[in-house]
Amino acid sequence: MKYHRFRLCIIVIFTIGPVSCDRSSSEQVMMVTEKGNIILQIELEKAPLTSSNFLSLLEKGVFDGAIFYRVVRPDNQPHSPVKIEVIQGGLFHDSLIAIHTAIEHETTGETGILHTDGVISMARMEPGSASTEIFICVGDQPSLDYGGDRNPDGAGFAAFGKVTEGMDVVRSIQALPDSGQYLIEPVRIDSVYIL
Repeated sequence: MKYHRFRLCIIVIFTIGPVSCDRSSSEQVMMVTEKGNIILQIELEKAPLTSSNFLSLLEKGVFDGAIFYRVVRPDNQPHSPVKIEVIQGGLFHDSLIAIHTAIEHETTGETGILHTDGVISMARMEPGSASTEIFICVGDQPSLDYGGDRNPDGAGFAAFGKVTEGMDVVRSIQALPDSGQYLIEPVRIDSVYIL
């Protein structure tokens, strides 16, 4: 009997091992906002550059006290030929953003993470200019993928994870009153941390 129990323990240990390795390919992150919590799965293996940058900023506390400041809906982009739906957040002020080094652009063609409902991605101007500003998709947004026509350069945006809980919070933020896509009252991000 003792031999069988020992053998069972060995089997359990070897079974648990690979599961732990798989877990390191992504991280669960809690984003606490004044409108509610959002849980994100960050894809380290699929989008290593973008994910590592996000987690590094998170660990330094860069997002604690950041804000969601921009919402894009069909009704507030009347002159855009390619309409999208997202909420955007980060440090907002150029002087604060400029402190942080921009990262190489990691396209959806490289990562395979498409801009579907709940996907988190990096906001940017030209490719390779993203650093601290993020957005979350509301609904599927294929025009933001590599080859999409939202930006003239066709390089798309760098997606690196997805909301697993809290899309109701994301949608409630998107519905808040805005002026020219900028929230009249930005939504504070109290803290962001790895679960």
